[in-house]
Amino acid sequence: MSERFGSLMVEQIPRLRRYARALTGSAELADDLVQDCLERAWSRSAQWRPGSDLRAWLFTIMHNLYVSAVRARARRPAELALPEEEPASRAGESAEDLAASRDIERGIRTLAAEQREVLLLVALEGMRYEEVAAVLDLPLGTVMSRLYRARERLRRWLAEEASPALRRVK
Repeated sequence: MSERFGSLMVEQIPRLRRYARALTGSAELADDLVQDCLERAWSRSAQWRPGSDLRAWLFTIMHNLYVSAVRARARRPAELALPEEEPASRAGESAEDLAASRDIERGIRTLAAEQREVLLLVALEGMRYEEVAAVLDLPLGTVMSRLYRARERLRRWLAEEASPALRRVK
């Protein structure tokens, strides 16, 4: 069981890393979150039911770890945030595509945490609403509501970024 469980977990690492990076906005914090998630899952592998959705189980663990970390940071004094290095340019993408990607990432960071989590699980990870509800332990209607609000807020933010108010010059 443990060898099979380990190989199933390894298959999920790219998805876990992508979601963690989107949640935290930092490669280092994302890697730490994924490692904590995998360690927790491995130490509690007996709690996973073979045949059930391992991805949803791992995302639930990651979500709970993330929420705990956010709450712990809120109780600590503020830290000075250093700017992150710009990710290496992706081959084949135009400057406009890279700029649009950066704008979307900035817009996503403006969302409330609960809206951002739902949006990332649906849009980035391709999870169905029912899966998101299970991962986040929310009613289905709450998932749909948060997703709608996140999309609308992101649309408004992007529209404002694309057409900033023009100054009058005399």
